[in-house]
Amino acid sequence: MPTAGPAAGETTGAEMRDEELAAAQREHWRRTYADHPGMYGDEPSAPGRYAAAVFRAAGARRVLELGAGHGRDALFLAREGFAVHATDFSPTGLDQLADGADALGLAGSVTTSVHDVRDRLPLADDAVDGVFAHMLLCMALTTDELVRLVGEIGRVLRPGGTFVYTVRHTGDAHYGTGTAHGGGIFEHGGFAVHFFDRALVDTLAEGWRLDEVHAFEEGELPRRLWRVTQTLPG
Repeated sequence: MPTAGPAAGETTGAEMRDEELAAAQREHWRRTYADHPGMYGDEPSAPGRYAAAVFRAAGARRVLELGAGHGRDALFLAREGFAVHATDFSPTGLDQLADGADALGLAGSVTTSVHDVRDRLPLADDAVDGVFAHMLLCMALTTDELVRLVGEIGRVLRPGGTFVYTVRHTGDAHYGTGTAHGGGIFEHGGFAVHFFDRALVDTLAEGWRLDEVHAFEEGELPRRLWRVTQTLPG
């Protein structure tokens, strides 16, 4: 006899596991930022510098950074003359970002929102000219959640605007090791990572112009990443 599926609105076991992992990751990042203030330092990342150049060449003025943490890239973008809205699900990280903006005299150029990217972005349609996310998309997000997120990015980005993001990929040494959570997500040292394959990059570029997929390395191990640049059709 066939087994009935979940009723409308009913949470499945897989969804419950995803929610539990998301909650654990929020708490892990909260503790991490609290225990290690300014853990990534004051200097912007190489992808942050690249994004600033791309946005400037496109005439962007308003920029959204997703997963801004304590703000090394958001503050750099503000110093470069952009109006920056920074989001993160860690209030601790964003408090450090706001303090940094005050100290640098950039409070008028930086706004923040505590936000989980699984939810609707807290911006109006066509609100920004560029979106940047350094290793945010390769956190503990399912493929369905990533597709919804990129749809939201397309909603808040003006036509012709650019999205720059970085992700760890399946060529990384940590891929396939540690604690497996399914769907390409593996956990090391409390940090859960969704390792991208090229098919996922192409899926998230559907309806966009895929400008570049650039391979690079960062940090110890070293981490192996892709920097993806895609443009919303005008």
